[in-house]
Amino acid sequence: MRRHPSPGLVLPDFRRRRFVQGLAAGGVVAGLSGIGGSAWAQHAGHGAGERAGQPAPAGTGSAPVLRGTEFDLVIGEALVNYTGKPAIATTINGLLPGPTLRWREGDTVTIRVTNRLREATSIHWHGIILPYQMDGVPGISFAGIAPGETFTYRFKVAQSGSYWYHSHSGFQEMTGVYGGIVIDPASGQETMRADRDHTVLLSDWTDEDPMRILTKLKIQGDYYNYNQPTVVDFFRDASRDGLKQALDKRRMWNQMRMNPTDLADLSSATLTHLANGVTPAGNWTGLFRRGETVRLRFINGSGNTFYDVRIPGLRLRVVQVDGQDIEPVTVDEFRFGPGETCDAIVEPRDDAYTLFAQSMDRTGYARGTLAVREGLAAPVPALDKAEWLTMTDMMGEMTGHGGHGGMQHGAMPMQGMDHAGMDHSQHAMAPADPLKVPSKTARHARTEYGASTDMRVDMARTNLDDPGIGLRNNGRRVLTLADQHTIGGAMDARGPGREVELHLTGNMERYTWSFDGVEFGKSTPIYFKHNERLRVILHNDTMMTHPMHLHGMWSELEAPDGSFQARRHTIPVQPAQRISFQVTADALGRWAWHCHLMLHMDAGMFREVVVA
Repeated sequence: MRRHPSPGLVLPDFRRRRFVQGLAAGGVVAGLSGIGGSAWAQHAGHGAGERAGQPAPAGTGSAPVLRGTEFDLVIGEALVNYTGKPAIATTINGLLPGPTLRWREGDTVTIRVTNRLREATSIHWHGIILPYQMDGVPGISFAGIAPGETFTYRFKVAQSGSYWYHSHSGFQEMTGVYGGIVIDPASGQETMRADRDHTVLLSDWTDEDPMRILTKLKIQGDYYNYNQPTVVDFFRDASRDGLKQALDKRRMWNQMRMNPTDLADLSSATLTHLANGVTPAGNWTGLFRRGETVRLRFINGSGNTFYDVRIPGLRLRVVQVDGQDIEPVTVDEFRFGPGETCDAIVEPRDDAYTLFAQSMDRTGYARGTLAVREGLAAPVPALDKAEWLTMTDMMGEMTGHGGHGGMQHGAMPMQGMDHAGMDHSQHAMAPADPLKVPSKTARHARTEYGASTDMRVDMARTNLDDPGIGLRNNGRRVLTLADQHTIGGAMDARGPGREVELHLTGNMERYTWSFDGVEFGKSTPIYFKHNERLRVILHNDTMMTHPMHLHGMWSELEAPDGSFQARRHTIPVQPAQRISFQVTADALGRWAWHCHLMLHMDAGMFREVVVA
């Protein structure tokens, strides 16, 4: 059985408040690697809200915007203080986050990255289509940038939209090496125009050494989970559902050795949530003038946090996801995970509005303000109550049929089971086009039946209209994958020539994460044939949501009937969910494919893709 956190681990209230809200003056204190802390003071606020033809008013704590075709980035260390305790961050040009890079579609950009750390570093251009040698993944696309060296990235910008960049070395992304990218269309005109433009990069910070965190989780997978089921919860269930049902419910979770509150590996017990590098208490502010429309380019640059974003009093007109224009859809709220971007246009009428981004586990939030002048604030909502995972989250479609429905624990594979990653084309009783509709039959690889996997889902759900745990029936209109329709449709008119199925697997007690039960380092590459069109099925056999990022190629999300849905570079896959997308393997070379939760990637949910 998994051990629960000891009472001595709980933070005192005043300390917990510092983690949740941060310090008003939190941020970069001083540079430690030749880039002075003055860079923060000099650039804070510039480029926060750009407006064509005239200077933008200042915004609190925003990174500078660097424009042009040539850029110099220096990765070093800086002293930061977000919680009252000084800590060392890795920074870009002495900033956290790094400068926002503004490019133009069609230009060739040159970025010189100098390493002033004592360890190797790298920059990955997330969601950018480019030659694999420029992708910035050490050990796959290049050797990395050694201490004291400068690496020059050079590539033609073949797209427009909102993206971001970050280190792909060790845990440097968690410790501060990230920044936004805005690419203007070649025409110079956005499809959906707004009067003002703000980049809102949400991230998370921990004072702890990420490697120490990983060690703690290896020992106790729910170390940071304080939303454990309690005696009070049991009596509440008993009074509402009856004693027998409450006992059956608790017995079932115990038998499965799982926790219905495992929504996130890290909580605000260690995380402080940031908006453009500013704590909630610091209150990042983006300015606007009365009567203006405002485009908010939300980027989830966190290492660990799914954010649920809303602006009380304003509706969000979502116009772009992952840098690709979608048919506009108006919502109250959206969820996005690490790696994803979401652009929304708002029409503020009052003087101040709160940008509220609560974590999926409901222990903390990032916060900022849209205002007509500095110093204003609007009410900050209370955190929603954390919800428990349901049986549908755990077992997919086979709920309510007795036993454990569509989930296995420790069963042996059927004879003749294919290994995932191989060709899974259907043959028997096949219609005229056997690949017209994505397969719904789970194919568990033999490698899933080992110590690295603690559960398997047989009857995964395939619907795209579920906003996810904590957002269902909350009285707000929440964006789902089903709402997203990329303008222009699929990039390739061909149907898939084959189907590749991969299972997202893990063992929470051991804190291992993998594809098909095989951690990176023990796995072999997946091969795509150059220029082939194929379907990929991601089948989540775990109880956590994974933001899956395939480098170098677009992932064209499909509806369950095989019709095109949306072009994405990072696709969130919910617990017990089976999602499919099509890929045109038009990018020769070696590419990374991984979960964008940093600790999951480091623990093994990472695979190499070779296009040849």
